[in-house]
Amino acid sequence: MGKETEAQKRARVKYEAANTVQLHLKLNLKTDADILRKLETVPSKQGYIKDLIRADIEEEQEGATG
Repeated sequence: MGKETEAQKRARVKYEAANTVQLHLKLNLKTDADILRKLETVPSKQGYIKDLIRADIEEEQEGATG
């Protein structure tokens, strides 16, 4: 794939500004070592975290309705 043109870069930056949020997570090497070890084993850290959150949301919704 070739380099991104200036127009493509502007379009990407505009899209990202309107449609995305970036979060920063700071983990302690000692107290969060278990979390860091687990995250090293998954192919997509972002996907894994999103799946966990969605599962939690689903569980909450089932608890509210059931």
